[in-house]
Amino acid sequence: MSGQGVILCVDDEPHILSALRRLFRSQGYEILCAGSAREGLAMMEERAVDLVISDMRMPEMDGAEFLERARTAHPDVLRMLLTGHADVAQIMGAVNRGQIYRYITKPWDDNDILLVVRHAFERRALEQEKRRLEALTQDQNQQLRELNQGLEAQVARRTAQLKTAHDELLASHEKLKRSFLTSIRVFTGMIELRDARLAGHSRRVADLARRIGQRMGMIAHETQQVFVAGLLHEIGKIGFPDTLLELPVSMMNGEQVNQYRQYPMRGQQLLMPLEDLAEAAALVRSHQERFDGEGYPDRLAGLNIPLGARILAVASDYDNLQLGILARNKLSREQAAALILDRRGTRYDPAVVAAFIEVTTGRSPAPEAPPDRALPVSALRPGMRTTRDLITRDGQLLLSADHVLTERLIGQIADFEKSGRESFTVHVRMEGEAT
Repeated sequence: MSGQGVILCVDDEPHILSALRRLFRSQGYEILCAGSAREGLAMMEERAVDLVISDMRMPEMDGAEFLERARTAHPDVLRMLLTGHADVAQIMGAVNRGQIYRYITKPWDDNDILLVVRHAFERRALEQEKRRLEALTQDQNQQLRELNQGLEAQVARRTAQLKTAHDELLASHEKLKRSFLTSIRVFTGMIELRDARLAGHSRRVADLARRIGQRMGMIAHETQQVFVAGLLHEIGKIGFPDTLLELPVSMMNGEQVNQYRQYPMRGQQLLMPLEDLAEAAALVRSHQERFDGEGYPDRLAGLNIPLGARILAVASDYDNLQLGILARNKLSREQAAALILDRRGTRYDPAVVAAFIEVTTGRSPAPEAPPDRALPVSALRPGMRTTRDLITRDGQLLLSADHVLTERLIGQIADFEKSGRESFTVHVRMEGEAT
């Protein structure tokens, strides 16, 4: 048996099995191959297997059912799904029934699948070590309870052993945590390696989002979830072609925009198999929602959007505006901050924008101006102030913004409307309101 581990590959396509065998053998793994789910189950009864990789669509028994049976019979074996079909319902079935560690789409990237498998074995080894240490701790606790109270020396010795085991357990937990965060950074790096503009983007977004969350009074667990979601918020773009990654959003056509808008949902789907990332995955899904309800994918509005997602929307757009991701021209920090401030209440949560301004500048933002009103000419009254230029259908400027209306001006606008057979909508606010 190989020191690297034993991998069972189950697929009804011989060429897929051959490709997997060549790939993993080159890395020192021992490879078993089965051409059907039933053959794979039979092999698992005869041989000890560390990891099983199963195709989704196979005759007689699909990958979801196979992995469910494998989990029941061999719960300690790692399970991964290999699928060439973007069928979310089937993938979710496999996740729920087979409790898979990850799923991989065809065609795969050799480096990516090797990285996933290596991390799977590392995680399994850490979990086994954790269980061993927990069992050791429980055993020592039991022995400690059985010691005679008069045997002080033995109590002291056993207590020292228990402390050592406890320290090892804490160290194991810490190592598992570091490995988990390392995996997250690897996922993040996959997308950033494909677009030079994105180098460091996820780290900057995560750091800024955490600081905004702290300013808004989030508890430590919540800010940690926002930070992790910031690192992973663009992982759904990993399947995008290079042409789409390099194109500013403002220059995309309709088909490209539709494809681009799938990435928050895709990001959540990629993270769902990892239970520890469930909260962060929900923030990834909702970070493109708008405060006015015009965002995607679920058109959530206002406080129905999770606070962490509202924070990510500001942090991500602030960095993207400077990188030229959202529009052709890159903005300076000041220009990006000004644009975010201008869109509070529509694109962004005003409370989050206020915290963002305090975090990035150390000062509070100016009070938000009251919204203007769009009125027909018949509803205009003296004392109202125009907030936008009034332009005719053929492009003629009739009245510029920031004019205080008088009876004479209102009459002139009404006369022009009648003579030109054109109806006007005038944007105004009352004189004396904040501007």
